[in-house]
Amino acid sequence: MTAISGSDQNYFTYDQYGANPMQPVGPIGIVPLKGSADFADLVNNQLAIRRREYVDCAPELVREHPGFLRDDYRISVDTIRFSSGEGKASFVQTVRGHDLFILVDVMNYSCTFRMFGHDVNMGPDDHYQDLKRVILAASGKARRINIIMPFLYESRQDLRSTRESLDCSAMLNELASLGVHNIITFDAHDSRVSNAIPLSGFEDMKPTYQILKAMLNHINDLGIFDHRLAVVSPDESGISRAMYYASMLGVPLGTFYRKMDYDGKTEGSIPVISYEYLGESVEGKNIILVDDMIVTGDSILDVACELRSRKAGHIYIVSTYGLFTEGLDRFARAYEQGVIDLVFATNLIYRRPELLAAPWFVDVDMSKYVSLIVDALNHDASLSRLMDPTEKIRLLLEREQNLGTYFNDSSGEGGRSSI
Repeated sequence: MTAISGSDQNYFTYDQYGANPMQPVGPIGIVPLKGSADFADLVNNQLAIRRREYVDCAPELVREHPGFLRDDYRISVDTIRFSSGEGKASFVQTVRGHDLFILVDVMNYSCTFRMFGHDVNMGPDDHYQDLKRVILAASGKARRINIIMPFLYESRQDLRSTRESLDCSAMLNELASLGVHNIITFDAHDSRVSNAIPLSGFEDMKPTYQILKAMLNHINDLGIFDHRLAVVSPDESGISRAMYYASMLGVPLGTFYRKMDYDGKTEGSIPVISYEYLGESVEGKNIILVDDMIVTGDSILDVACELRSRKAGHIYIVSTYGLFTEGLDRFARAYEQGVIDLVFATNLIYRRPELLAAPWFVDVDMSKYVSLIVDALNHDASLSRLMDPTEKIRLLLEREQNLGTYFNDSSGEGGRSSI
C-alpha cells in the first residue's frame, strides 16, 4: 500500500489517520453472525469512512488494491437450523481471497431457532457452534480468517479447581486448529488464558479510553482535578483493572474483599458473609466502581450500598459488559433510591431495549475502535498504539482540564484525537 504520510522506516507503526505503508492482506470481509448484525453495521460504516479518507489522499489505492474501497464490506452468511436442532453454514457470496473478520456475540440470547416445534433462545454454546460452522464454510477459500469475539466464550471457566473442565483454553485450541489466524477479544476475565495458544494471534483489547470519554461527555463535574474522585474495585480479582483507571486519573484506589462462607457452598456458588473495604475514606468522594461484567448485579450493588453507607458521593458503575441476567428491577430501584447515579457499559454485546431506554444507563459505542483494529490487522500492522490508550487518555484529560468541559463535536467523537 502506498504510504499517505510518514516514511517507510515507520512501516511497523499503525497511524489511525493514514500513514500505513504495509500492504493490505486482501479485501476485507466483515462476516456478522446471527446477533451481531447491528454492531457490524456500525463497524462497516466507520471502516468505509476511514477508507474514503485514505483514497482522498492517495487515489491510486483503488487501482492498486481491488476491493480496497467499498461502501459495504459485509459478507452475508446463513447459519441454518433444521427442525431437529442440527445446523449448517452457507455463504451467500464469495469469500475467496478475502481477509475475513467474523463477528460473533455469544451473549445474544435474543436470537432464536425452531427445534421440534418450539422457539429456542440461543445460548453461548449455540453461537459458538455456528461460529465453527462458518469457519468450516470459509476454510480453503478465504485468504485469512480472523475472529472478533468481544465477550470471550467460556472466559469465566479459565482455571481448573479440582475436577473441573478447562473450557476457555479448549475453545481457543479448537479455533487455532481450525485455522483461525487472529482472535480479538475485549477485557477478558483473565487475559492469561492466551497462554493456551502461544503460537496464535490473541489480543485482549481494553475499552478504557472510550468509557472515560463517555463519562466526561455525560458527567459535568466528575471531580478528577479537585480530589473529589476515587476508583474502587468491587473485589480483589478485578484490582488490576481499577488500578489502571486510578493511575491514569491520578486518584485514590480502594477495593473490597469478600468474606466467604466456604462451608455453605451450594450449586457451585459460595455465599458472601460480608464485604470489607480496603482503602482511604470515601466520604464525600465521587466513586468510579469498575468491573469487567455485570451478571446478576447483586455483588456490585451490594458494594454500592456499602460505599453509600460510608457517605460516598455520586457512584458511577463502569463495566465492559452489561449482561443483567436477572433483569433490571434492582438497578432501577437503586437508581431511584439514590444508591447509584449512572451505569456505563459498551455496545460490544446485545443490550435489551429496556436497558437502552433506562435513565441510569449509558451505552458506550466501540464501533470506531473495532474498525481501526480491523484496518490495522488487514495491513498486518502493529496494534500497540491501539492496545495502549495511555497517550489518548492523557490528551483527553488535558483537554478536560484546560477547557473545563469536554469538547464534543457533532459526530460524538470528541475531535481528531479520538478513537
